[in-house]
Amino acid sequence: MIRFFTSTLTALALGCSALPAAAFDTAAKAAYVVDVGTGTVLLNKNADQPMPPASMSKLMTLYVAFEAIRDGRLSMDEKLPVSQHAMSYGGSTMFLDTTDRVKVADLLRGIIVLSGNDACAVIAEALSPDGTEAGFARFMTQRAQQLGMTNSTFANSNGWPAPSHKMSMRDLALLARLIITDFPDFYPMFAETEYAFDGRAPQNTQNRNPLLGLGIGADGLKTGHTQAAGYGLTGSAKQGDRRVVFVLSGLETTQARAEESEAIVNWAFRQFAENTLVKAGSDVAQADVWMGDAARVGLVAAEDVTMLLPVLGGDKIAAEVIYDGPLQAPISQGDRLAELVITPEGMPETRVPLLAARDVARGGFAVRMKTVSGILLNRLREGPEGAL
Repeated sequence: MIRFFTSTLTALALGCSALPAAAFDTAAKAAYVVDVGTGTVLLNKNADQPMPPASMSKLMTLYVAFEAIRDGRLSMDEKLPVSQHAMSYGGSTMFLDTTDRVKVADLLRGIIVLSGNDACAVIAEALSPDGTEAGFARFMTQRAQQLGMTNSTFANSNGWPAPSHKMSMRDLALLARLIITDFPDFYPMFAETEYAFDGRAPQNTQNRNPLLGLGIGADGLKTGHTQAAGYGLTGSAKQGDRRVVFVLSGLETTQARAEESEAIVNWAFRQFAENTLVKAGSDVAQADVWMGDAARVGLVAAEDVTMLLPVLGGDKIAAEVIYDGPLQAPISQGDRLAELVITPEGMPETRVPLLAARDVARGGFAVRMKTVSGILLNRLREGPEGAL
């Protein structure tokens, strides 16, 4: 007999309560906010739509460079030549020329702090399969796909306007999280507020990230601006044990970018908090057992179930335990038997595997006879039609 067992668990039973938090009404054309620890998506506005990323796409050039340094294909002290092509870039630059040979460490800071278009091209040509920036862009696109950035295509290394150069906000958030987790030794560079390369460009020494130094935990990552893209920011902030990554694009001014970014960080930390809903090893539900030496078995979570929830309280969280049952004995403690599906109102659902709390042996002769007798009695009560 196959059936689904469902149960609504009250907030009291789960140890917490929640109401949906007020949605953040952003002026950005596209936005994405995610809590890194729990993976909870707090805001999604056109997050999967490929859009011009401007200089925010420099994060992909940096990720590939970090990989090359980690793998020994590039070193921080290595000096790279500057081609005529790299020197020809306008916009935000390090003012490099073809007489320069620049350390990789300087180029990385030139990209992170100064948003140097020329620095990106130097790195790109050094790591490109064919020695060209276009070849590096093709490689970046392939690598992005491998990393799960399915809405990203690159035409260059720095976000210079091009019709095919696009990324989604979700892809940028994924890339930010990868940089933070995969390269913790490099990530502190994103919090540097100033870098004066060689003293040659005093007008371009300040990090454009408007959140650094505000005391709200902001420590990266990259701004962007072109006429087509508007003003954007891929950012991250950490307060206590929580980290939030957010991406905004399509704002009209630098002031709007600064104000919107700060507001989103404050909203993400103030309106949501982590709560432990289920303790490891505690019974969540009881499941029926067929032909066992016990009629039921407890279902427990292997680990504490912690979720990010709105701070405002409500009277219950919808939850259900789902399994195919009754379960067939024998059952061993720790067997995966069911799923707990928790759905706070206005928030994405969370699915948690539930395990057998103890062993249930197969029943002996008396148990089997009692079960068969019960089935026969039920059929007799139901009559011929029921037996069919």
